[in-house]
Amino acid sequence: MTIFLKILWIIYVIFKKKEDFGMRDYEINKETLAVIPISPKRTKIVEKKDEFIIYSPSMKIIDDSCKFFGSSYEGRFNGTKTLTGITHKSPIIIEESRRIIFFPTKSPRLTTCAWLSLNSISEYEGNNEECTIKFSCGKKLKLPISYNIVDNQVLRATRLESVLLKRVEEY
Repeated sequence: MTIFLKILWIIYVIFKKKEDFGMRDYEINKETLAVIPISPKRTKIVEKKDEFIIYSPSMKIIDDSCKFFGSSYEGRFNGTKTLTGITHKSPIIIEESRRIIFFPTKSPRLTTCAWLSLNSISEYEGNNEECTIKFSCGKKLKLPISYNIVDNQVLRATRLESVLLKRVEEY
C-alpha cells in the first residue's frame, strides 16, 4: 500500500460516522429486558446486566429475533391473532420454549414504539404521564407512557402466555 493510500485510509477512519463502528445486529434472549428506540435508526437494548446501543431500528431487531428463532414478526403477529384474537399492539412470542414474550408500548408501526419482556417485569407503577417498570433483576425503567397502557399490555401478553401454556400442556 502506498503512503498516499495509507493516509487516505487514516482520514477515512477518523471522519467515518461513529455509528459505523457500532453493533448492527442483536437477537433478543432471556437476558433482554427492553428494546427502546432512541432514533429511527438507533435502539437502546436493556439487558439484566448490560445496556448498549444497536445501530438498527427497533422493529428490525424484533423481526430479526423472530427470524432467528424460526419465524418472522409477521408470522408471530399472526400467531398471536390466531391464539388470542388480539389485532392491535399485539404481544408476540419471540421464542416459545423459553417463554420469551415481548409486548409493544405503542403501535409497532411507530418508530417510537418500545418493546418490553413480559417475564422480566416484577411490577410497575405510574400515572397518566409516565410509568416506571421494575424488573425482577432490580433494574428500573421510566417510560413516557401511562400506567393504564402498560397494565393493559401486560394483561394481553399474560393472556397470550396463558393460551400458549395451555396448548403446550394439551399436546
